[in-house]
Amino acid sequence: MPEVIFPGPEGRLEGRYHPQKGVKDAPIAIILHPHPQFGGTMNNRVVYNLHYTFHKMGFTVLRFNFRGVGRSQGEYDQGIGELSDAASALDYLQSMNTNAKHCWVAGFSFGAWIGMQLLMRRPEITGFISVSPPANMYDFSFLAPCPSSGLILNGTADRVAPPKDTHALVDKLHEQKGITITHTEIEGAGHFFEDPYMDQMLGEVDGYVRRRLTETTR
Repeated sequence: MPEVIFPGPEGRLEGRYHPQKGVKDAPIAIILHPHPQFGGTMNNRVVYNLHYTFHKMGFTVLRFNFRGVGRSQGEYDQGIGELSDAASALDYLQSMNTNAKHCWVAGFSFGAWIGMQLLMRRPEITGFISVSPPANMYDFSFLAPCPSSGLILNGTADRVAPPKDTHALVDKLHEQKGITITHTEIEGAGHFFEDPYMDQMLGEVDGYVRRRLTETTR
């Protein structure tokens, strides 16, 4: 899978770009990694597996390191700069795939928070996956209204982002009209979906995205 370097707001960003060979209008997806100050990188196990799950479904996929992680330039910026990094990554992905009919964003933990903010800025995003969103640590009230339908996943044994906070976030989003928020809770899984829960989580993502791709509504 080609390693790519593309321009970000604070210098170059490092990513892994995985196109669909010979398909000109493949859907596109970016995958966002967990918190840079707690060891989060684009090679995090959840991020890596989400990347390949999307690629197997026919997506052209980009995952990348936020500023200050790996070979990406810049310094951690409390989520503000990281949101700009995600926007630059999406710009880069779109510039390489001008015919893509669908655009998705998937994020894990801190990356889920960034991904949901990106939704608000980019109306072309048709769907989202938020894995273990840290609703206890970050304010998600900017989702008013949430512009597209998506899947929120969490584990019942998540000690980092407790399920009750995820439930409160989902309940709030369910009140909004015009979108459908699907919420799947995986019994016994922790924040990182350690085995044997990873495959179950990825299976939920696969089933949800495949179903959405056959629908015409947002």
